[in-house]
Amino acid sequence: MNLIDSVAQCRTPFMVCDRVSGKVTALNNTADCAELVTQCPLRYVLTDEVTLLCADLAYSNGTGTGTAACADLLRAPAEKLWVEWCQEPWQRAVRQHGFTGGPADSRWVGRRGTWVRSSPDGRRGLLRTFWRSGADDVLASSVEAYFDFDTAAGEEPEPFDGAEGAAARVEYGGPADDIVGRCFRFRYERSWSRYYGGAQLSGEERFAVWQHAVGTIALDVPVLLAFFLLLATRTGLPQRAQTFEHLNRRRLRSGQAPLLEHIEVRVPMLPQHPHGPRDESRATRMSPRLHHVRGHLVRRGGQLFWRVPHLRGSARHGTVRTRTVTWS
Repeated sequence: MNLIDSVAQCRTPFMVCDRVSGKVTALNNTADCAELVTQCPLRYVLTDEVTLLCADLAYSNGTGTGTAACADLLRAPAEKLWVEWCQEPWQRAVRQHGFTGGPADSRWVGRRGTWVRSSPDGRRGLLRTFWRSGADDVLASSVEAYFDFDTAAGEEPEPFDGAEGAAARVEYGGPADDIVGRCFRFRYERSWSRYYGGAQLSGEERFAVWQHAVGTIALDVPVLLAFFLLLATRTGLPQRAQTFEHLNRRRLRSGQAPLLEHIEVRVPMLPQHPHGPRDESRATRMSPRLHHVRGHLVRRGGQLFWRVPHLRGSARHGTVRTRTVTWS
């Protein structure tokens, strides 16, 4: 079952008990967001290949700043939006690029999702993440993030919902123009803010809790931005609508909740490399050796293009098998 269905069908409130006073508190979590997620008119489910592609674009060079040069083209594709992906390939990319993404055990082999609410132009908004770490455990982040892609350097983004309260900046390092650090701010959801505000925690404990909480959402943001850019390319991404009309009729007859329709997103197909003889009239003395070119975004003015991975050059001049050099 996709994560969005687990969230939409969740009815169990999230309750915590103070071990000292015995007081029970209800905190905003998955059940409180079920209706919001169900009402999303646009829902995307990424294949593992798209997840890896977005993660590579997001975390390239160990930073979350690969989209900074295209910040003016970024926008959420709908005012209410859901995007989800499998956690295993995402976490593999997180570890590969040097970030800490949680323990690498079976508890974290599930799915992740992000709910987004934005302005009509898609330039300002609010988001929250969800994940499933086991058979039944579906959780929402205690931290949410608001963004404004029109935030200039040195300015602060305005909260999308106008709510007052403390918000923190998360920086990934690397280039000075970090779009996450410039355009995003992270804060506790209101009920969680009140809960931790009343907890008798030391400064060190408070910081440790915040660091853990913000870690459940911060690394998802660059992946989401990379996905938005890929959607904005001239040809976009291959999409296939998933409907469950017949299945849902059977589920309703058996008393089960219907599954939500969504759009499955795939990577662009790889082009076929011509193995036949090369046209000598087009070849030059300095033709490159046959080599692999990784997929990458190309910007020309106000348009984005996704150049799929491909082979380039002529095998008669040699073949580049790897660009990795190992020193010993």
